[in-house]
Amino acid sequence: MATIRDVSKLAGVSVATVSRVLNQKGYVHEDTVQKVHKAIEMLKYVPNDVARSLSKKSTKTIALFVPDITNPFFNELALAVEKVTQMYGYTTILCNTNESSKIERQYIQTLKQKYIDGFIMASNTLSEDEIEQLQVPMVAVDRVSSPSIPTVSSKNREGAHLAVQALLQQGCTKIAHIRGPKGIWISEERCQGYLDLVEDLPWFTPKLVVNGNFQLKEAIKAVNTLFDAHPDIDGIFAGNDMMAIGALRALQERGIRVPDQVQIIGYDGIPLAEMVYPELSTVSQPIYEMGMLAARILIKKIEQQPLDEVNHKLEVDLIQRGTTRQR
Repeated sequence: MATIRDVSKLAGVSVATVSRVLNQKGYVHEDTVQKVHKAIEMLKYVPNDVARSLSKKSTKTIALFVPDITNPFFNELALAVEKVTQMYGYTTILCNTNESSKIERQYIQTLKQKYIDGFIMASNTLSEDEIEQLQVPMVAVDRVSSPSIPTVSSKNREGAHLAVQALLQQGCTKIAHIRGPKGIWISEERCQGYLDLVEDLPWFTPKLVVNGNFQLKEAIKAVNTLFDAHPDIDGIFAGNDMMAIGALRALQERGIRVPDQVQIIGYDGIPLAEMVYPELSTVSQPIYEMGMLAARILIKKIEQQPLDEVNHKLEVDLIQRGTTRQR
């Protein structure tokens, strides 16, 4: 393979001049530029992108951190991010953290050594101080990391209102909530949206709120615990679609008919919600749009362009399907 020294020798110029031509930095006479390009063509020289990246401390690469790649929400998010980054000549590295701060820190340490240009964080294990110390452009998706970090999310609390209000209007008299992990912003927002509408109702008890950790299998266990203690529950609002699907499966295994005896609404609007039977009612957030917006914001930050807005909250829609009785 030809080297930059071979090009400089054939063109009769210095290595530094060839480098200026390749990087389009500094003045080089047009005749010299033509000589360098001719030498590159004759030698079929391909610039070493790694070496050029190291010299610039930039790799045109971003990292997308997700807590659980098995959740279809993050698959769709990753597709959207990758589409935008490819349009702008960037490469995306997908990092699955399993909600582990240790794994997340290991990824960050390794990627910073390789001159990563920026992070999109859809996981939430780092403290605010740790985020401030990264000194790398960052955007948070469905997470609040720091006041100085741009965020992209949906209107989570309002979405929970839509779900619970629909269950109440459709005749539910005792609604349970399967929430996500404590300390996760979207879990708290969706749980608070549920509490806003039911906390003062005579049938409410805090024991109707159980943690499903955003996981299908844990939601199954949560539902069994709920119905052992409260067999008269007739509505479930789950903090994401995976937990709602787990709830549906648990009820079917117990011989409880959905929606005749118990109605269920999830949150996210993942494609899998239409593949279960009955099809899942859900609060749908614009996942693909969120991913594309996050990628565009991050690239603007990397390229030091001004941001029109720092915190974006996108609208949500209630989609009623077979797990609710629509009136």
